[in-house]
Amino acid sequence: MIVGLIVNPVAGLGGAVALKGSDGPDIQARALALGAVPRAAERAAAALRALRAHRPDVLVRTVAGPMGEDSARAAGVPYRLAHRAAHRVGDRPAAFTGAADSLASTGPASTGPADTRAAVAALGEVDLLLFAGGDGTARDVLDAGPRPPVLGVPAGVKVYSGCFAVSPAAAGATAAGFDGRTVDAEVVDLDEEGHRAGLVGARLYGTLRVPAARERLSGRKTGSSAAPPGSAESIARAVVAGMRPGTAYALGPGATTLAVGRALGLALTPLGVDVVRDGALLAPDVTEQRLHAIAMSQVTHGVLSVIGGQGFVIGRGNQQFSPRVLAALAGVVVLATQQKLAALGGRPLLVDSGDPRADAAFEGHVRVVTGHRESVLYRISSASEELS
Repeated sequence: MIVGLIVNPVAGLGGAVALKGSDGPDIQARALALGAVPRAAERAAAALRALRAHRPDVLVRTVAGPMGEDSARAAGVPYRLAHRAAHRVGDRPAAFTGAADSLASTGPASTGPADTRAAVAALGEVDLLLFAGGDGTARDVLDAGPRPPVLGVPAGVKVYSGCFAVSPAAAGATAAGFDGRTVDAEVVDLDEEGHRAGLVGARLYGTLRVPAARERLSGRKTGSSAAPPGSAESIARAVVAGMRPGTAYALGPGATTLAVGRALGLALTPLGVDVVRDGALLAPDVTEQRLHAIAMSQVTHGVLSVIGGQGFVIGRGNQQFSPRVLAALAGVVVLATQQKLAALGGRPLLVDSGDPRADAAFEGHVRVVTGHRESVLYRISSASEELS
């Protein structure tokens, strides 16, 4: 089996530092200056490890350096280089130095959309093409017109397209079991500039052929417009009524948590994480570092909404809730309308923090607030464990 691999080494940089995306060199430079740590290479390597565990005979064809080779070397899979990006392997920001096979110490190369499109063209003769990134990377792959079927390894800030597996491990397992059958999956993306300004609106760009493994695909994110009027407000009343004096609450992104802000009389950051205490805004639009400092210094609860159509609670657009932040929190409150839970068709809520141990701590059932004085127990799982 021959699998292609393309890694967008800057994917996901802007998440933990509250930049709502990673598109564009200016945003990438700003993210690095704020202390962002690249994770796409690690997530690609995790997918390859799962792939080889199921298919020891796999051969990976990939791109030199951080666009794939580094991940293949870290995963210990046999690989051959099929392409070299226009930028040299060593063209990394000065803040990142180290051995090429050390994913923790090497940073993203200065590659861009044109490099991704060129890599897709160079990897046309493979059984399946894996790409690690987010919705912007999916758009670049789509624009290149890939000949083989593709599958996304989720590594971006926002992963709303339906062409991604639910986790890196699920991507590897799906690739290993690929039998040639495919389905069309939608590629959607947000305008990041509007996204940062709080203007939320996904645009459909097209479809990509992906393995016919619906249970392992994240599916396209759906909005909350189908919820009956007042549902979010009813949930918000329940959350506010349960807030304890002197306790901090970190409100994650989402329409339902925005309703909590309205119930408190506060204007929250539409797509950020805001911390409130005693009915007042304690810290707006926090980074992962700032949220961790707050959680370590005082009792803090996370308030998180469910992504419609996908079921993710952690790991999609709220990377500020990192493994170390989750460990420092006193608890987590999950919010969802009954309609949003029903639309999952019995599939579990999912956690993909990037740390299997942190994700495993959520395994079991969680109480989901669905309205004023209304809640249900619902199954929640690690995305890797549930569908790998």
